Amino acid sequence: MSTPTWSTYRESIGDRSGLFAAVAREWGTARALYPGSYLDLSPSTAIASVTYVDTDKRTERFFADPALVAADLDGRTLPGAGAEVRFLRADYTSTLPLAADFDLLVSLYAGPVWEHCQQHLAPDGLLLANTSHGDASLAALDGSLELVAAVQHTGDRYRLDTADLASYLQPRKSGAADSELIRQSGRGIAYTRSAFAYLFRRRAGQAA
Repeated sequence: MSTPTWSTYRESIGDRSGLFAAVAREWGTARALYPGSYLDLSPSTAIASVTYVDTDKRTERFFADPALVAADLDGRTLPGAGAEVRFLRADYTSTLPLAADFDLLVSLYAGPVWEHCQQHLAPDGLLLANTSHGDASLAALDGSLELVAAVQHTGDRYRLDTADLASYLQPRKSGAADSELIRQSGRGIAYTRSAFAYLFRRRAGQAA
């Protein structure tokens, strides 16, 4: 049985390397945690240390083969990136044997990552989330977080928009910004101005 790789997965989802390059360049991100990652190795092209968490056996097989990982990263990493690639086969909604020293928590199409993994984010750390399963919508309602950028993209090109942030995360429908309704539906809410994803920063003095 052949093991799926990031290169094959990339053909279906596109290359998100530019996204993580933009985050690392702007914020100096060095340690990232990516729950529900599946085979998306793109953070390691820009970040020195990334811990991937997933329950999928195919993901485990891929990360268990250093040669496959190295081949997928070959020629794609920025200087200093990809130095440490770790994988933990686990359900991120359970307790993870991880420290609270990650400066980036990634939640892309994986569910309520913030609510289950926020304790692993260092003070002033960043949450990168989209609205597919409601995580960005829940984060927008969390007073411990502040929006610092909206992610716009075309194809494989990504841009961090930091201008006029107040125009983002404004619900189209009155009453939609209700955390319990978002949890029950498992979906993000519609906004008057959309983005691929949103970057939040934990406010100073806030902890999980």
